[in-house]
Amino acid sequence: MNPTHSRFAVQTLAARPLGRSLAIFGLAVCLSAPVGAQSVPLLPGSIDLPAGTGPGVHGANSPIAPLVPRADVLPWSVLADVKTQVVKKRSLPVFTASQLGLNDKTQRLQGFMMPVEPGEKHTRMLLSAVPLSCNFCLPGGPESMMEVRLKTPVKYSQDAVVVEGRLMVLKDDPYGLYYRLVDAVTVK
Repeated sequence: MNPTHSRFAVQTLAARPLGRSLAIFGLAVCLSAPVGAQSVPLLPGSIDLPAGTGPGVHGANSPIAPLVPRADVLPWSVLADVKTQVVKKRSLPVFTASQLGLNDKTQRLQGFMMPVEPGEKHTRMLLSAVPLSCNFCLPGGPESMMEVRLKTPVKYSQDAVVVEGRLMVLKDDPYGLYYRLVDAVTVK
């Protein structure tokens, strides 16, 4: 895709008063559903949430194994427990005191890489609680992923990775993200 087109798409979607967007692979995708969006059940019997919201669902038929619980990482359940409020026709996160207490503190997280640019190695990516099931579909809402800015390039892997860095809690990110990990490094 032409870089001019992707910038235009991001600016166009980001300027929409009812939705939030992020450019991934040069495509603009919606991170959180617009205010008043229709609810769409993900699976029969699943929770009725607007598309692009919630902690994400690991598909039963996924060839990628789900995350193995670890005591040395911040659980996604802590990050995913976010409420939202509508402010000037925009849906913004309302964090708990414990989530706000994580701001600007070193944290270790485990998740699946979602590169934001093509290439074998990456210094910037999204980390997701569940793996991608489609290159054009986000596995959950903004509470189930975060931007990671790494100190040194990391080779892409479909396996779960563990990263450590300074966690930033984002109250009004222009891309619709709720969290960012900066000065991050990979750990075993």
